[in-house]
Amino acid sequence: MSRDYTEQELRRREERAELEAAGIDAYPHSWSVTHRSASLIASFTDEEHQPGEENGPAPLRVSVAGRMMSRRIMGKASFFHLQDAEGLIQVYVRRDDLPEGFYNTVFKRLLDIGDIVGIEGFVFRTRMGEVSVHAERLVLLAKALRPLPVVKEQDGQVYNEVTDKEFRYRQRYVDLVVNPKVRETFRKRARMITGIRSFLDEKGYLEVETPALQPVYGGAAARPFTTHHNALDMPLFLRIADELYLKRLIVGGLDGVYEIAKDFRNEGLSRFHNPEFTMMELYVAYRDYDWMMDLVEELVEHVATLLNGMPVVQFGDHEISFKRPWKRIPMFEAIQERTGHDLYGLSREELARIGKELGLEIDSSMGSGKIIDEIFGEFVEPNLIQPTFITDYPVELSPLAKRHRTTPGLVERFEAIIGGKEICNAFSELNDPDDQRSRFEAQDRLHAAGDDEAMAIDEDYLRALEYGMPPTAGLGVGIDRLAMLMTDSHSIRDVILFPLLRPEATEDPEATEDTAETEGPGAPGQ
Repeated sequence: MSRDYTEQELRRREERAELEAAGIDAYPHSWSVTHRSASLIASFTDEEHQPGEENGPAPLRVSVAGRMMSRRIMGKASFFHLQDAEGLIQVYVRRDDLPEGFYNTVFKRLLDIGDIVGIEGFVFRTRMGEVSVHAERLVLLAKALRPLPVVKEQDGQVYNEVTDKEFRYRQRYVDLVVNPKVRETFRKRARMITGIRSFLDEKGYLEVETPALQPVYGGAAARPFTTHHNALDMPLFLRIADELYLKRLIVGGLDGVYEIAKDFRNEGLSRFHNPEFTMMELYVAYRDYDWMMDLVEELVEHVATLLNGMPVVQFGDHEISFKRPWKRIPMFEAIQERTGHDLYGLSREELARIGKELGLEIDSSMGSGKIIDEIFGEFVEPNLIQPTFITDYPVELSPLAKRHRTTPGLVERFEAIIGGKEICNAFSELNDPDDQRSRFEAQDRLHAAGDDEAMAIDEDYLRALEYGMPPTAGLGVGIDRLAMLMTDSHSIRDVILFPLLRPEATEDPEATEDTAETEGPGAPGQ
Protein backbone atom coordinates (compact mmCIF):
# COMPACT_ATOMS: atom_id res chain seq x y z
CA MET A 1 0.00 0.00 0.00
CA SER A 2 1.40 3.39 -1.01
CA ARG A 3 1.84 6.22 1.45
CA ASP A 4 2.39 9.94 1.29
CA TYR A 5 6.05 11.01 1.23
CA THR A 6 7.43 14.02 3.05
CA GLU A 7 9.27 16.71 1.14
CA GLN A 8 12.63 15.28 2.21
CA GLU A 9 11.62 11.75 1.21
CA LEU A 10 10.53 12.97 -2.23
CA ARG A 11 13.84 14.79 -2.65
CA ARG A 12 15.84 11.69 -1.75
CA ARG A 13 13.90 9.62 -4.26
CA GLU A 14 14.65 12.23 -6.91
CA GLU A 15 18.33 12.02 -5.97
CA ARG A 16 18.25 8.24 -6.33
CA ALA A 17 16.72 8.62 -9.79
CA GLU A 18 19.51 11.04 -10.78
CA LEU A 19 22.15 8.63 -9.50
CA GLU A 20 20.68 5.75 -11.47
CA ALA A 21 20.40 7.94 -14.58
CA ALA A 22 24.12 8.68 -14.20
CA GLY A 23 24.88 4.95 -14.09
CA ILE A 24 25.52 4.83 -10.33
CA ASP A 25 24.02 1.82 -8.56
CA ALA A 26 22.33 3.08 -5.38
CA TYR A 27 22.42 -0.43 -3.84
CA PRO A 28 25.54 -2.39 -4.91
CA HIS A 29 26.01 -5.96 -3.74
CA SER A 30 29.09 -5.83 -1.48
CA TRP A 31 32.12 -3.92 -0.22
CA SER A 32 35.37 -5.25 1.21
CA VAL A 33 36.02 -3.82 4.70
CA THR A 34 39.56 -4.03 6.08
CA HIS A 35 39.30 -1.85 9.19
CA ARG A 36 36.72 -0.50 11.62
CA SER A 37 36.66 2.86 13.32
CA ALA A 38 37.52 2.35 16.99
CA SER A 39 40.21 -0.28 16.48
CA LEU A 40 41.70 1.76 13.62
CA ILE A 41 41.88 4.92 15.76
CA ALA A 42 43.33 2.99 18.71
CA SER A 43 46.06 1.31 16.65
CA PHE A 44 47.14 4.31 14.56
CA THR A 45 50.52 5.82 15.49
CA ASP A 46 52.23 8.77 13.83
CA GLU A 47 55.62 7.06 13.93
CA GLU A 48 54.44 4.03 12.01
CA HIS A 49 51.77 5.43 9.72
CA GLN A 50 51.61 9.21 9.46
CA PRO A 51 52.38 10.15 5.83
CA GLY A 52 54.63 13.15 5.38
CA GLU A 53 58.21 13.66 4.42
CA GLU A 54 60.01 11.70 1.74
CA ASN A 55 61.45 8.46 3.11
CA GLY A 56 58.94 8.67 5.98
CA PRO A 57 56.59 5.82 6.96
CA ALA A 58 54.34 4.40 4.27
CA PRO A 59 50.70 5.50 4.70
CA LEU A 60 48.29 2.98 6.16
CA ARG A 61 45.79 2.17 3.43
CA VAL A 62 42.34 1.09 4.51
CA SER A 63 38.87 0.27 3.26
CA VAL A 64 36.06 1.30 5.60
CA ALA A 65 32.30 1.48 5.31
CA GLY A 66 29.43 2.95 7.26
CA ARG A 67 26.79 5.62 7.50
CA MET A 68 27.38 9.34 6.93
CA MET A 69 26.37 11.00 10.21
CA SER A 70 27.51 14.61 9.66
CA ARG A 71 29.48 16.60 7.08
CA ARG A 72 31.10 19.99 6.63
CA ILE A 73 31.40 21.09 3.00
CA MET A 74 34.16 23.65 2.45
CA GLY A 75 34.50 24.44 -1.24
CA LYS A 76 36.90 21.98 -2.86
CA ALA A 77 37.22 19.80 0.25
CA SER A 78 34.93 18.42 2.94
CA PHE A 79 34.94 16.43 6.15
CA PHE A 80 32.28 13.99 7.28
CA HIS A 81 31.89 11.47 10.08
CA LEU A 82 31.43 7.85 9.10
CA GLN A 83 29.71 5.57 11.63
CA ASP A 84 30.31 1.83 11.60
CA ALA A 85 29.67 -0.93 14.13
CA GLU A 86 32.46 0.34 16.41
CA GLY A 87 31.77 4.08 16.37
CA LEU A 88 32.73 7.19 14.40
CA ILE A 89 35.77 8.10 12.31
CA GLN A 90 36.34 11.30 10.34
CA VAL A 91 36.73 11.14 6.55
CA TYR A 92 38.44 13.85 4.48
CA VAL A 93 37.18 14.24 0.91
CA ARG A 94 38.96 16.40 -1.70
CA ARG A 95 37.54 17.23 -5.11
CA ASP A 96 40.75 16.50 -7.02
CA ASP A 97 41.12 13.00 -5.55
CA LEU A 98 37.80 11.76 -6.95
CA PRO A 99 36.67 11.15 -10.56
CA GLU A 100 35.98 14.34 -12.49
CA GLY A 101 32.63 15.84 -11.56
CA PHE A 102 31.94 13.32 -8.79
CA TYR A 103 32.62 15.70 -5.90
CA ASN A 104 30.36 18.52 -7.11
CA THR A 105 27.67 16.44 -8.79
CA VAL A 106 27.38 13.37 -6.57
CA PHE A 107 28.98 14.00 -3.18
CA LYS A 108 27.69 17.53 -2.63
CA ARG A 109 24.30 17.24 -4.36
CA LEU A 110 23.09 13.65 -4.32
CA LEU A 111 24.42 12.20 -1.07
CA ASP A 112 22.77 12.84 2.31
CA ILE A 113 23.24 12.27 6.00
CA GLY A 114 22.22 8.67 6.63
CA ASP A 115 23.53 7.30 3.31
CA ILE A 116 25.84 4.29 3.62
CA VAL A 117 29.14 4.63 1.77
CA GLY A 118 32.40 2.79 1.29
CA ILE A 119 35.76 4.59 1.47
CA GLU A 120 39.20 3.53 0.26
CA GLY A 121 42.13 5.71 1.22
CA PHE A 122 44.91 6.26 3.74
CA VAL A 123 44.91 7.22 7.40
CA PHE A 124 46.41 10.43 8.74
CA ARG A 125 46.14 12.76 11.71
CA THR A 126 44.74 16.24 11.12
CA ARG A 127 46.30 19.41 12.51
CA MET A 128 43.58 19.25 15.20
CA GLY A 129 44.88 15.83 16.19
CA GLU A 130 41.98 13.73 14.91
CA VAL A 131 42.74 10.39 13.25
CA SER A 132 40.99 10.51 9.85
CA VAL A 133 40.74 8.68 6.54
CA HIS A 134 41.77 10.59 3.41
CA ALA A 135 39.33 9.32 0.77
CA GLU A 136 40.80 8.28 -2.57
CA ARG A 137 37.66 6.39 -3.57
CA LEU A 138 34.08 6.92 -2.40
CA VAL A 139 31.24 4.55 -3.35
CA LEU A 140 27.55 4.78 -2.43
CA LEU A 141 26.48 1.47 -0.86
CA ALA A 142 22.89 2.26 0.13
CA LYS A 143 20.81 5.37 -0.47
CA ALA A 144 18.73 6.25 2.62
CA LEU A 145 15.25 7.28 1.52
CA ARG A 146 14.18 8.46 4.97
CA PRO A 147 16.10 11.15 6.88
CA LEU A 148 17.55 10.37 10.28
CA PRO A 149 16.27 12.34 13.30
CA VAL A 150 17.49 15.90 13.69
CA VAL A 151 21.22 16.54 14.07
CA LYS A 152 22.23 18.25 17.30
CA GLU A 153 25.45 19.78 18.52
CA GLN A 154 26.72 19.56 22.08
CA ASP A 155 30.16 20.23 23.56
CA GLY A 156 31.54 20.79 20.09
CA GLN A 157 30.40 17.37 18.87
CA VAL A 158 27.76 16.82 16.20
CA TYR A 159 25.51 13.83 16.76
CA ASN A 160 22.00 12.49 16.33
CA GLU A 161 19.74 11.85 19.30
CA VAL A 162 16.40 10.19 19.74
CA THR A 163 14.80 10.82 23.12
CA ASP A 164 11.17 9.87 22.48
CA LYS A 165 10.67 6.37 23.89
CA GLU A 166 7.75 5.60 21.62
CA PHE A 167 9.95 6.27 18.59
CA ARG A 168 12.94 4.41 20.06
CA TYR A 169 11.13 1.18 20.91
CA ARG A 170 9.13 1.02 17.67
CA GLN A 171 12.02 1.94 15.39
CA ARG A 172 14.89 0.25 17.21
CA TYR A 173 16.86 0.24 13.97
CA VAL A 174 16.95 4.05 14.09
CA ASP A 175 17.56 4.05 17.84
CA LEU A 176 20.67 1.92 17.31
CA VAL A 177 21.93 4.21 14.57
CA VAL A 178 21.62 7.46 16.49
CA ASN A 179 22.17 6.45 20.13
CA PRO A 180 25.62 4.97 20.83
CA LYS A 181 24.64 4.16 24.43
CA VAL A 182 21.88 1.89 23.17
CA ARG A 183 24.32 -0.07 21.03
CA GLU A 184 26.58 -0.48 24.07
CA THR A 185 23.66 -1.70 26.19
CA PHE A 186 22.98 -4.57 23.81
CA ARG A 187 26.66 -5.39 23.41
CA LYS A 188 26.86 -5.57 27.19
CA ARG A 189 23.80 -7.80 27.33
CA ALA A 190 25.41 -10.13 24.79
CA ARG A 191 28.66 -10.24 26.80
CA MET A 192 26.63 -10.99 29.93
CA ILE A 193 24.93 -14.00 28.31
CA THR A 194 28.26 -15.23 26.96
CA GLY A 195 29.74 -14.88 30.44
CA ILE A 196 26.89 -16.88 32.00
CA ARG A 197 27.22 -19.60 29.38
CA SER A 198 31.00 -19.91 29.77
CA PHE A 199 30.67 -19.96 33.59
CA LEU A 200 28.21 -22.86 33.44
CA ASP A 201 30.16 -24.71 30.75
CA GLU A 202 33.31 -24.53 32.87
CA LYS A 203 31.37 -26.07 35.74
CA GLY A 204 30.63 -29.03 33.48
CA TYR A 205 26.90 -28.43 32.97
CA LEU A 206 25.35 -29.39 29.65
CA GLU A 207 23.47 -26.82 27.58
CA VAL A 208 20.28 -28.34 26.13
CA GLU A 209 17.16 -27.31 24.22
CA THR A 210 13.60 -28.13 25.25
CA PRO A 211 10.27 -27.59 23.47
CA ALA A 212 8.82 -24.11 23.12
CA LEU A 213 5.51 -25.66 21.99
CA GLN A 214 4.13 -27.84 24.77
CA PRO A 215 0.98 -29.97 25.11
CA VAL A 216 0.84 -29.14 28.86
CA TYR A 217 2.26 -25.86 30.11
CA GLY A 218 3.93 -25.81 33.52
CA GLY A 219 6.88 -24.81 35.65
CA ALA A 220 5.43 -21.47 36.76
CA ALA A 221 2.22 -19.75 37.73
CA ALA A 222 1.18 -17.82 34.62
CA ARG A 223 -1.39 -17.67 31.84
CA PRO A 224 -0.08 -19.25 28.63
CA PHE A 225 -0.38 -18.31 24.99
CA THR A 226 -2.50 -20.94 23.22
CA THR A 227 -2.25 -22.15 19.63
CA HIS A 228 -3.45 -25.11 17.59
CA HIS A 229 -1.59 -27.74 15.60
CA ASN A 230 -3.63 -28.42 12.48
CA ALA A 231 -2.10 -31.75 11.41
CA LEU A 232 -2.53 -33.34 14.84
CA ASP A 233 -5.71 -31.38 15.60
CA MET A 234 -4.54 -30.60 19.13
CA PRO A 235 -4.07 -27.49 21.26
CA LEU A 236 -0.53 -26.45 22.13
CA PHE A 237 0.89 -23.82 24.46
CA LEU A 238 3.96 -21.61 24.27
CA ARG A 239 6.09 -22.54 27.25
CA ILE A 240 5.89 -20.40 30.36
CA ALA A 241 9.02 -22.05 31.82
CA ASP A 242 11.59 -24.73 30.92
CA GLU A 243 11.52 -26.43 34.31
CA LEU A 244 9.54 -29.62 33.86
CA TYR A 245 11.39 -30.69 30.71
CA LEU A 246 14.79 -29.95 32.22
CA LYS A 247 13.96 -32.03 35.29
CA ARG A 248 12.93 -34.90 33.00
CA LEU A 249 16.55 -34.83 31.83
CA ILE A 250 17.76 -35.11 35.43
CA VAL A 251 15.58 -38.23 35.70
CA GLY A 252 17.32 -39.47 32.56
CA GLY A 253 20.75 -39.29 34.17
CA LEU A 254 22.07 -35.91 32.99
CA ASP A 255 23.36 -34.60 36.31
CA GLY A 256 23.64 -30.93 35.36
CA VAL A 257 21.67 -29.23 32.56
CA TYR A 258 20.85 -25.65 31.66
CA GLU A 259 18.98 -23.75 28.96
CA ILE A 260 18.98 -20.09 27.90
CA ALA A 261 15.72 -19.64 26.08
CA LYS A 262 12.63 -17.56 25.38
CA ASP A 263 9.59 -18.07 27.58
CA PHE A 264 6.12 -16.61 27.03
CA ARG A 265 3.48 -15.46 29.52
CA ASN A 266 0.13 -14.05 28.51
CA GLU A 267 0.03 -11.21 31.01
CA GLY A 268 0.18 -7.44 31.27
CA LEU A 269 2.89 -5.07 30.13
CA SER A 270 4.95 -2.91 32.47
CA ARG A 271 8.45 -1.53 32.93
CA PHE A 272 9.38 -4.95 34.36
CA HIS A 273 7.29 -7.32 32.25
CA ASN A 274 7.31 -8.28 28.58
CA PRO A 275 5.20 -11.26 27.43
CA GLU A 276 8.22 -12.69 25.59
CA PHE A 277 11.32 -12.82 27.75
CA THR A 278 14.62 -14.67 28.21
CA MET A 279 15.36 -17.12 31.00
CA MET A 280 18.32 -19.18 32.08
CA GLU A 281 17.30 -22.30 33.97
CA LEU A 282 19.79 -24.67 35.61
CA TYR A 283 19.24 -28.03 37.35
CA VAL A 284 21.98 -29.91 39.20
CA ALA A 285 21.53 -33.36 40.73
CA TYR A 286 22.48 -34.19 44.32
CA ARG A 287 22.43 -30.52 45.39
CA ASP A 288 19.99 -28.37 47.39
CA TYR A 289 18.95 -24.72 47.63
CA ASP A 290 21.71 -23.83 50.12
CA TRP A 291 24.31 -24.94 47.59
CA MET A 292 22.47 -23.08 44.83
CA MET A 293 22.58 -19.81 46.81
CA ASP A 294 26.36 -20.06 46.88
CA LEU A 295 26.44 -20.70 43.12
CA VAL A 296 24.20 -17.70 42.37
CA GLU A 297 26.48 -15.42 44.41
CA GLU A 298 29.49 -16.72 42.50
CA LEU A 299 27.79 -16.46 39.09
CA VAL A 300 26.47 -12.90 39.46
CA GLU A 301 29.68 -11.60 41.03
CA HIS A 302 31.58 -13.17 38.12
CA VAL A 303 29.32 -11.56 35.51
CA ALA A 304 29.44 -8.11 37.13
CA THR A 305 33.23 -8.25 37.30
CA LEU A 306 33.43 -9.41 33.68
CA LEU A 307 31.33 -6.46 32.49
CA ASN A 308 32.59 -3.70 34.80
CA GLY A 309 36.02 -4.78 36.01
CA MET A 310 34.65 -5.01 39.56
CA PRO A 311 31.62 -6.58 41.27
CA VAL A 312 29.89 -3.21 41.60
CA VAL A 313 27.35 -1.45 39.37
CA GLN A 314 25.59 1.89 39.48
CA PHE A 315 21.83 1.42 39.28
CA GLY A 316 20.01 4.74 39.39
CA ASP A 317 20.93 6.44 42.65
CA HIS A 318 22.26 3.23 44.17
CA GLU A 319 25.70 1.66 44.03
CA ILE A 320 25.03 -2.07 44.16
CA SER A 321 27.76 -4.46 45.26
CA PHE A 322 27.55 -8.11 44.23
CA LYS A 323 30.53 -9.09 46.35
CA ARG A 324 29.91 -12.25 48.37
CA PRO A 325 28.33 -13.09 50.79
CA TRP A 326 24.81 -11.69 50.28
CA LYS A 327 22.26 -11.16 53.02
CA ARG A 328 19.87 -14.09 53.63
CA ILE A 329 16.51 -13.70 55.39
CA PRO A 330 13.41 -15.97 55.60
CA MET A 331 10.30 -14.64 53.87
CA PHE A 332 8.07 -14.45 56.96
CA GLU A 333 10.80 -12.70 58.94
CA ALA A 334 11.23 -10.12 56.18
CA ILE A 335 7.47 -9.47 56.08
CA GLN A 336 7.30 -9.08 59.86
CA GLU A 337 10.18 -6.58 59.81
CA ARG A 338 8.33 -4.39 57.31
CA THR A 339 4.69 -4.77 58.40
CA GLY A 340 4.81 -5.85 62.03
CA HIS A 341 2.66 -8.91 61.19
CA ASP A 342 3.84 -12.49 61.72
CA LEU A 343 1.96 -14.36 58.98
CA TYR A 344 3.37 -17.84 59.64
CA GLY A 345 0.67 -20.41 60.33
CA LEU A 346 -2.28 -18.05 59.85
CA SER A 347 -5.48 -19.19 58.14
CA ARG A 348 -6.58 -17.89 54.77
CA GLU A 349 -9.24 -15.74 56.47
CA GLU A 350 -6.70 -14.17 58.84
CA LEU A 351 -4.31 -13.47 55.96
CA ALA A 352 -7.11 -11.85 53.94
CA ARG A 353 -8.04 -9.63 56.89
CA ILE A 354 -4.45 -8.47 57.35
CA GLY A 355 -4.03 -7.89 53.63
CA LYS A 356 -7.11 -5.67 53.57
CA GLU A 357 -5.91 -3.81 56.68
CA LEU A 358 -2.68 -3.12 54.82
CA GLY A 359 -4.64 -1.62 51.94
CA LEU A 360 -4.41 -4.48 49.44
CA GLU A 361 -7.22 -5.71 47.21
CA ILE A 362 -7.95 -9.30 48.18
CA ASP A 363 -10.47 -11.31 46.16
CA SER A 364 -12.03 -14.71 46.66
CA SER A 365 -9.83 -16.45 44.06
CA MET A 366 -6.65 -15.73 46.03
CA GLY A 367 -5.33 -18.57 48.18
CA SER A 368 -3.12 -18.19 51.25
CA GLY A 369 0.10 -18.25 49.27
CA LYS A 370 -1.11 -15.60 46.82
CA ILE A 371 -2.09 -13.25 49.66
CA ILE A 372 1.29 -13.68 51.35
CA ASP A 373 3.01 -13.02 48.05
CA GLU A 374 0.96 -9.84 47.50
CA ILE A 375 1.97 -8.54 50.93
CA PHE A 376 5.61 -9.39 50.28
CA GLY A 377 5.55 -7.77 46.84
CA GLU A 378 4.01 -4.56 48.13
CA PHE A 379 5.92 -3.99 51.37
CA VAL A 380 9.20 -5.92 51.21
CA GLU A 381 10.49 -6.46 47.68
CA PRO A 382 10.74 -2.79 46.58
CA ASN A 383 12.92 -2.00 49.61
CA LEU A 384 15.54 -4.67 48.93
CA ILE A 385 18.21 -2.82 46.95
CA GLN A 386 21.42 -4.65 47.80
CA PRO A 387 21.52 -8.36 46.83
CA THR A 388 19.34 -10.30 49.28
CA PHE A 389 18.18 -13.90 49.35
CA ILE A 390 14.61 -14.30 50.57
CA THR A 391 14.24 -17.91 51.71
CA ASP A 392 11.69 -20.45 52.91
CA TYR A 393 8.37 -19.77 51.17
CA PRO A 394 4.94 -21.16 52.05
CA VAL A 395 4.17 -24.49 50.43
CA GLU A 396 0.98 -23.09 48.82
CA LEU A 397 3.10 -20.66 46.80
CA SER A 398 5.65 -23.22 45.62
CA PRO A 399 4.06 -26.35 44.13
CA LEU A 400 7.33 -27.62 42.62
CA ALA A 401 9.64 -27.12 45.61
CA LYS A 402 10.66 -29.68 48.22
CA ARG A 403 9.16 -29.34 51.69
CA HIS A 404 11.39 -27.66 54.27
CA ARG A 405 13.45 -30.17 56.21
CA THR A 406 12.77 -28.53 59.60
CA THR A 407 9.82 -26.08 59.38
CA PRO A 408 6.30 -27.39 58.62
CA GLY A 409 4.28 -25.56 55.97
CA LEU A 410 7.33 -24.18 54.19
CA VAL A 411 9.46 -25.23 51.22
CA GLU A 412 13.15 -24.87 50.46
CA ARG A 413 13.00 -22.02 48.03
CA PHE A 414 14.78 -18.71 47.62
CA GLU A 415 14.53 -15.65 45.43
CA ALA A 416 17.37 -13.19 44.91
CA ILE A 417 16.06 -9.62 45.12
CA ILE A 418 18.28 -6.82 43.81
CA GLY A 419 17.37 -3.23 43.05
CA GLY A 420 13.86 -3.85 44.37
CA LYS A 421 13.06 -6.66 41.91
CA GLU A 422 13.42 -10.43 41.78
CA ILE A 423 16.16 -11.58 39.43
CA CYS A 424 16.19 -15.30 40.19
CA ASN A 425 14.19 -18.06 41.82
CA ALA A 426 15.42 -21.45 43.02
CA PHE A 427 14.34 -24.59 44.90
CA SER A 428 15.42 -27.78 46.43
CA GLU A 429 13.32 -29.58 43.83
CA LEU A 430 10.35 -31.73 44.81
CA ASN A 431 11.10 -35.32 43.75
CA ASP A 432 8.38 -37.24 45.62
CA PRO A 433 5.87 -38.12 42.87
CA ASP A 434 2.92 -38.57 45.26
CA ASP A 435 3.57 -35.23 46.98
CA GLN A 436 3.93 -33.63 43.56
CA ARG A 437 0.58 -35.07 42.45
CA SER A 438 -1.15 -33.68 45.54
CA ARG A 439 0.39 -30.24 44.86
CA PHE A 440 -0.82 -30.34 41.24
CA GLU A 441 -4.28 -31.31 42.44
CA ALA A 442 -4.29 -28.34 44.84
CA GLN A 443 -3.33 -26.10 41.92
CA ASP A 444 -6.16 -27.61 39.90
CA ARG A 445 -8.63 -26.66 42.64
CA LEU A 446 -7.29 -23.09 42.64
CA HIS A 447 -7.80 -22.97 38.88
CA ALA A 448 -11.38 -24.17 39.29
CA ALA A 449 -11.91 -21.41 41.87
CA GLY A 450 -10.89 -18.76 39.33
CA ASP A 451 -7.07 -18.53 39.51
CA ASP A 452 -6.10 -18.38 35.81
CA GLU A 453 -2.40 -18.70 36.68
CA ALA A 454 -2.61 -21.96 38.62
CA MET A 455 -0.63 -24.88 37.18
CA ALA A 456 -2.06 -27.72 35.14
CA ILE A 457 -1.54 -31.39 36.04
CA ASP A 458 1.26 -32.87 33.91
CA GLU A 459 0.78 -36.64 33.94
CA ASP A 460 3.91 -37.34 31.90
CA TYR A 461 6.04 -35.35 34.33
CA LEU A 462 4.54 -37.32 37.23
CA ARG A 463 5.35 -40.53 35.37
CA ALA A 464 8.95 -39.37 34.99
CA LEU A 465 9.20 -38.71 38.73
CA GLU A 466 7.92 -42.23 39.42
CA TYR A 467 11.05 -43.56 37.74
CA GLY A 468 13.06 -41.68 40.37
CA MET A 469 14.69 -38.23 40.31
CA PRO A 470 17.71 -37.70 42.55
CA PRO A 471 17.84 -34.79 45.02
CA THR A 472 18.16 -31.74 42.77
CA ALA A 473 18.69 -28.00 43.02
CA GLY A 474 16.97 -25.86 40.38
CA LEU A 475 17.44 -22.22 39.40
CA GLY A 476 15.77 -19.73 37.07
CA VAL A 477 17.47 -16.41 36.28
CA GLY A 478 15.63 -13.61 34.48
CA ILE A 479 18.15 -12.55 31.85
CA ASP A 480 16.29 -9.32 31.03
CA ARG A 481 16.06 -8.30 34.69
CA LEU A 482 19.76 -9.04 35.21
CA ALA A 483 20.62 -7.06 32.07
CA MET A 484 18.66 -4.10 33.44
CA LEU A 485 20.87 -4.12 36.54
CA MET A 486 24.11 -4.54 34.65
CA THR A 487 23.34 -1.69 32.21
CA ASP A 488 21.57 0.74 34.58
CA SER A 489 18.36 0.40 32.56
CA HIS A 490 15.06 1.10 34.27
CA SER A 491 12.62 -0.35 31.76
CA ILE A 492 12.72 -3.90 30.43
CA ARG A 493 12.11 -2.39 26.98
CA ASP A 494 15.58 -0.85 27.16
CA VAL A 495 17.24 -4.29 27.22
CA ILE A 496 14.96 -6.09 24.72
CA LEU A 497 15.73 -5.18 21.13
CA PHE A 498 12.15 -5.48 19.91
CA PRO A 499 9.74 -5.33 22.90
CA LEU A 500 6.05 -5.97 22.45
CA LEU A 501 4.14 -2.68 22.25
CA ARG A 502 0.55 -1.61 21.95
CA PRO A 503 -0.68 -0.67 18.45
CA GLU A 504 1.01 2.45 17.09
CA ALA A 505 -1.96 4.66 17.92
CA THR A 506 -0.86 4.49 21.57
CA GLU A 507 1.20 7.59 22.31
CA ASP A 508 3.26 6.42 25.30
CA PRO A 509 4.38 2.79 25.69
CA GLU A 510 5.11 3.45 29.38
CA ALA A 511 1.59 4.77 30.03
CA THR A 512 0.14 1.35 30.76
CA GLU A 513 -1.22 -0.06 33.96
CA ASP A 514 1.17 -2.48 35.62
CA THR A 515 -1.19 -5.42 35.35
CA ALA A 516 1.44 -8.15 35.32
CA GLU A 517 1.24 -10.38 38.35
CA THR A 518 4.17 -11.12 40.63
CA GLU A 519 6.01 -14.09 39.17
CA GLY A 520 5.03 -17.56 40.23
CA PRO A 521 7.18 -20.53 41.16
CA GLY A 522 9.62 -22.02 38.74
CA ALA A 523 11.22 -18.92 37.31
CA PRO A 524 11.43 -15.22 37.88
CA GLY A 525 9.34 -13.05 35.63
CA GLN A 526 10.46 -11.25 32.55
